[in-house]
Amino acid sequence: MEKGGCIYFMTNTHNTTLYVGVASNLIKRVYEHKTGVHKTSFTARYNLTKLVYYEIFHSIEEAIDREKQLKAGSRRKKIELVNDFNPEWKDLYEQICRDW
Repeated sequence: MEKGGCIYFMTNTHNTTLYVGVASNLIKRVYEHKTGVHKTSFTARYNLTKLVYYEIFHSIEEAIDREKQLKAGSRRKKIELVNDFNPEWKDLYEQICRDW
């Protein structure tokens, strides 16, 4: 049985820095970013605690492939994805906690 996965973007309160990540459990992983569990991580250093974008996949392998594609792409393309998906750049964490 394949385990599903997600890719996601985290940013700071000013939306100036973007982080692209992959996870098998999005709620748990975003919670870790929000609480700074990994003190020396990129997201902790730059205070990236706001979930602004995500995609869901049937397998973690598909999610990893998409993450690699996005990381190789331009910042402009990432911003366009967020603007289309979440034009107000609001934190989606509460929504995914409620909806999942």
